[in-house]
Amino acid sequence: MKFTRTKIICTIGPATESLTALRKLHNNGMNVARINMSHATHKSAQLIIDRINKINKESKLHYGKIGILLDTQGPEIRTGDTELPLELNVGDEVTLTVRDEVDVETSSIKINYKDLIHSVSKGSRISVDNGLINFMVLSKDEETLRCKVLDGGKLGSKRHVNLPGVRVNLPSLTSKDLDDIAFGIKNKVDFIALSFVRNTEDLEKLQEILDKKKSKAKIIAKIENQEGLDNIHDISRASWGVMVARGDLGIETSLVDLPNIQRRIMYACAKWGRRSIVATHLLESMIENPTPTRAEVTDIANAIYEGADAIMLSGETSIGKYPFECVNFLKSIAEKTEKFRTLGYESNFMPNS
Repeated sequence: MKFTRTKIICTIGPATESLTALRKLHNNGMNVARINMSHATHKSAQLIIDRINKINKESKLHYGKIGILLDTQGPEIRTGDTELPLELNVGDEVTLTVRDEVDVETSSIKINYKDLIHSVSKGSRISVDNGLINFMVLSKDEETLRCKVLDGGKLGSKRHVNLPGVRVNLPSLTSKDLDDIAFGIKNKVDFIALSFVRNTEDLEKLQEILDKKKSKAKIIAKIENQEGLDNIHDISRASWGVMVARGDLGIETSLVDLPNIQRRIMYACAKWGRRSIVATHLLESMIENPTPTRAEVTDIANAIYEGADAIMLSGETSIGKYPFECVNFLKSIAEKTEKFRTLGYESNFMPNS
């Protein structure tokens, strides 16, 4: 049994929520189990927590106790409901609306963000479904946007919407987040990941809640947009750790600049002595395939060279066909990579409180 400096975080879902699966993930090298509250209910999360607590009480644990990370959904903009997927072709013109009575239909798509119309202007880009579908705003009135489809596809119900470069006027902690955080505190989770952190005020609000309940949960700030990136040094100082959430970050900022953005965040974490987590698309191909691509192996190694404290798997372990193989590969890559020197950011470490 080998221990690695780089820790492994696994998102738990239908593929891995059983007691047997959780035990196998841990035996393969999982250090922390992530519960994604964008998908989990309190009932399903409770089952996972109870099973992890059961494993943690066992006498022989390969890699110490399993930590529990509760990941908040955060303020999200989504499309409306649709009975059937809406086929969108490049060049099509569609209407985006904030009117409550409109459902997704052939020519109109409802968006649940009331300030949408005022937030964008002619020429603005709107990304949907994790950047797979993109629109350009042609014109607008008080309740609708006329848009051109830049990248088409099938649009299903309640798909995530991004407004690159736009400051979204939504609370950092939604009512759902507050309920989920209270649930996490009650269950004594080890970490709470706060989504779409924009500034230190977002973190202070969460810390006040934790202090009031005398919770020892550590705060992880998820950097997912330009504003969070602009304030990365202040955010790093105010948090226990920072997550490079590359999914939304690659949409909200510049995809081609993402490697440099990741390095900026890693440097800030090292400068202020904070833990760093790299997440999203680490072993994405292994959702369907038993072995990773060469690019994925190199991506993971580079994150470790940059000094990542942890690597996080998402769909790979929550819904993937090969969750245990993913952890095996990640563990093996870490073992090999840690034999070499990192980029040296750790020489800047300050004491971590």
